[in-house]
Amino acid sequence: MSRRQALTRYIGSRLVLAPVMLWLIATLVFLLLRVAPGDPVDALLGNRASALAREQLRAQLGLDQPLLAQYGQFLADLLQGDLGSSLRNSQSVREIVGAALPASVELGVTALLIALVLGLAVGFSGVARPEGRLDLTGRLYGIGTYALPVFWAAMVMQLVFAVGLGWFPVGGRYPPTLVPPQGSGFYLLDGLLAGDWAVIQATLQHLALPALTLGLLLSGIFERALRLNLRRALRSDYVEAARSRGISETRVVLRHALPNALLPVLTIAGITVASLIGGALLIELIFSWPGIAYRLQEAIGQRDYPLVQGIVVVIAALVVLVNLVVDVVVALLDPRLKF
Repeated sequence: MSRRQALTRYIGSRLVLAPVMLWLIATLVFLLLRVAPGDPVDALLGNRASALAREQLRAQLGLDQPLLAQYGQFLADLLQGDLGSSLRNSQSVREIVGAALPASVELGVTALLIALVLGLAVGFSGVARPEGRLDLTGRLYGIGTYALPVFWAAMVMQLVFAVGLGWFPVGGRYPPTLVPPQGSGFYLLDGLLAGDWAVIQATLQHLALPALTLGLLLSGIFERALRLNLRRALRSDYVEAARSRGISETRVVLRHALPNALLPVLTIAGITVASLIGGALLIELIFSWPGIAYRLQEAIGQRDYPLVQGIVVVIAALVVLVNLVVDVVVALLDPRLKF
C-alpha cells in the first residue's frame, strides 16, 4: 500500500470515529446529569414549593418522562442541531453558547500565542548552550511554570499588575461603562476590522492579564517539549551527516534539526488549544471572564440540564475537530509516520 493510500485510509478512519466519539461523550454527559445528586426543579423553585407546582414544572420540562424517552428526544434534537433551551430563562442554548464561545476562543488563542513565544524562546536559548546557565534557567522555568497552581498565579498577577501597579483591570472582558462592539463576538477582531482604536485598546487592557497568566503557565510545556526534541534531533544521524558535509552549525540547527523538533510541539499546541476552549475554568472564574467555561460552571450549579449538555457537546465537537486537523497536518508533514 502506497503512502497516499495509507494516509487516505487513516483520514477516513478518523472521520468515521469522530461522530462516534461525540455520541459517546453526549451519552455519558446525559447519564451523569441524571444520576448526579440534586434536582433541577429544586434549583428553580426551591425546597418550599408545593408538590403540585413541582409536578407541573417537572411535566413542563419533560423530566417526568422515562429516562429512555428523554434520551431519545435528546439525540433526536441533537441530530437536528437543536441544543434545547435553558431551564432558567428559556433562552436558546445555541444563543448562550454563541455568546460565550468567542470570549473563550479569544482568550485561549491569545494565551497560546504567548505560551508559544515564551516557551519556544526559552527552550531554544537553552539548547543553544547546553549545560550552561541558560539551559539551567530554562529547565527551572519549564518546571516552575508547569507546577504553579493556577489560582495562586492568577491572584498574584492580579495583586501585582492590577491592584499594585494599576496597569490592567482586575477582571471582566470589557469596560462596564462602554457598549461592547457588535459583530462576530470577537471584540479584538471586530475592533481591528472596524479600525476602532478605542475598542482595540479597551479589549487589550482586559485581555492582557488573563491571557498573560494562562500563557505563562502553559509556556513551560512548550519549553520542555522543544528542548527535549531538539536535543534528540541534534544527536541524530542525519544531523551528524550534515555536519560532516561542512554545513554551518546555525544552518544545521535551523534547517535540519528544528523542523523535526517542532512537529511534536505542533501536536501539543493542537491539543492545548482544544482543551483551552473549555478548560480555562479557574482563569475565567478568577478574572470574571464571561467565557464558555464560566457558563458551564454556572449551569452545573443551577442543574440546568440542557445548557450543560449543550456546552459539553460543543466543547467536545471542537476538541475532536481540532485534534483531527492536527493529526492530519502532522501526518502530511512527517513522512516518518506509518499508518
